[in-house]
Amino acid sequence: MALIRKRRLTEQQQRRIQKQHQTRQEDLDTSDDLEGLVVQHYGRQLEVQALSVPQDHPIRPETKAGEPESFWKPIDVGSVWRCHTRTNLELLVTGDRVKWQADPNTGLGIITAIHPRRSLLTRPDRYHKVKPVAANISLIVIVIAPLPEPAPTLIDRYLVACEDAKIPALLVLNKCDLLQGEEDTRLKLVEEYRALGYEFMLTQSNGDLTELKQRLDNETVAFVGQSGVGKSTLINAIVPDAAQKTNVISDNSALGQHTTTSTRLIGFGENGALIDSPGIREFGLWHLDLDKIDQGFPEIADYIGHCQYRNCTHTHEKQCAIKQAVDEGKILSRRLDSYLRLIAEITEAQQKN
Repeated sequence: MALIRKRRLTEQQQRRIQKQHQTRQEDLDTSDDLEGLVVQHYGRQLEVQALSVPQDHPIRPETKAGEPESFWKPIDVGSVWRCHTRTNLELLVTGDRVKWQADPNTGLGIITAIHPRRSLLTRPDRYHKVKPVAANISLIVIVIAPLPEPAPTLIDRYLVACEDAKIPALLVLNKCDLLQGEEDTRLKLVEEYRALGYEFMLTQSNGDLTELKQRLDNETVAFVGQSGVGKSTLINAIVPDAAQKTNVISDNSALGQHTTTSTRLIGFGENGALIDSPGIREFGLWHLDLDKIDQGFPEIADYIGHCQYRNCTHTHEKQCAIKQAVDEGKILSRRLDSYLRLIAEITEAQQKN
């Protein structure tokens, strides 16, 4: 069977479709809409937490004598409802603020509208499509650990994604009890990122997490990182009733085993929330343009445009400002390698398309 490629829409066509969706939305009856928060995603269905209640609460119908009591679910603030979405809505993700309607007779609801997003974290999926991961995030916690071995190139990809989404990043080196003194290369790695201006913290899941809890207070936080670094274990320690599944490191591969299968939002404190996402061993950025990659490497971006040649590749040219900065210790050699690898990936992807 031949592969059917989805036709790409022009910007004008996309604007026309968005306008049609907006017009349809304005024509819907929204008098019974409630405020809600998407707390988990299950394909076509989502779980929505009620943030408001109707002015006129639906009245539970009386059960006639001799008949079994009918199902009824009261609409309370904080109650969670399995919901479908109206077909005219864009793809919803965990963290979205929505308007929705509840049916106490079935315990189900329908999402009718989505509020504008303050931020959106995305990543390409295995089919080379850009997939939203979570919305309205105010902080991204990048968790690494001594085991599985940290992958600097993956950390760089996360930081580029954070910069693209305009979301601050916090690097957390978890399982710090496994470090082998101050000379441990894993500790030196995160110290290099701190020298670049990135926020950094050491943690131990069964240790004192007071500092981390204070940092996360009043934030909507997405936890990302390789499988097995302890994201879910950290969340369980911060919010004991979160009951996130955990697993052990694979003896054969020394990689983490995936335990989180869907992105879930967990309330934390009075106004905060934690989002646990499935472990990501690779984080493609082919959908970004080259300028956004530059912005994701701020210490390199400072030298962009200062080379002798406009089309400098920063690999072999003698009068390259970036390579000179590497020689002077102003840019880490591995960071330049990571930057060039991303540039090559995106250039190749653009040529194929």
